[in-house]
Amino acid sequence: MQTSSSSSQARSATALLQRARSASPQELGGIPWLQVLAEDERAKAIADLRVVQVAPGELLCRVGRPATFWFGVIDGLLKMSSTSAVGLPITFTGVPPGGWFGEGTVLKREAYRYNIEALRRSTVAGITVGMFDWLCEHSIPFNRFITQQLNERLGQFIGAREIDRMNDPDARVARSLGALFHPVLYPGVGEILRITQQELAYLVGLSRQRVNEALRTLQAAGVIRIEYGGLRVLNLDALRTFRS
Repeated sequence: MQTSSSSSQARSATALLQRARSASPQELGGIPWLQVLAEDERAKAIADLRVVQVAPGELLCRVGRPATFWFGVIDGLLKMSSTSAVGLPITFTGVPPGGWFGEGTVLKREAYRYNIEALRRSTVAGITVGMFDWLCEHSIPFNRFITQQLNERLGQFIGAREIDRMNDPDARVARSLGALFHPVLYPGVGEILRITQQELAYLVGLSRQRVNEALRTLQAAGVIRIEYGGLRVLNLDALRTFRS
């Protein structure tokens, strides 16, 4: 007999699948790994690929659930998080446009060790685990893409470990922003990240007021520029190494 929690998870997954649709040509153009595939491989992947709208606060992946899709963000912002042994929330990273995630979980056939939650209304794409496996078996360029993803993500999480130990709030905000402006993992971001101060506060683990103060400090240092609806990076290297 299913518990109420597992029943709720099953209903959520079913609801996402029921809302899923085929991708538009514009959405397909924003998926980086599709562009490296051979024509027949690309056609097979597109036939398998599905897109879904995820509402703010809705969970796309849950701790303990088996991976059935490999996901990527077309538009919006997701949060990867978990809960510590003593019940404290832990945020690992944000996933902005262009970011694909969970390949390690798919490759190892593990259950998710983290939750993926939408911080705002987001458009998410995914291919089935079966399609992912087929591409790994048939496409050398796809394998190179996955290898690069894993390598870059390892560096990202080593950096996240360092951020967790920082007592300097300005540096925490700077390093966290630097991680979101990653040209390989998140090619859809570009020079402007569409993010609110509250969303950034959720990712960094600080109050919105303290994030606002840190952003003003970074702007005064010439590292970023605060623009309507987002942030523009003026010096990515300085952002990644910033200390107040």
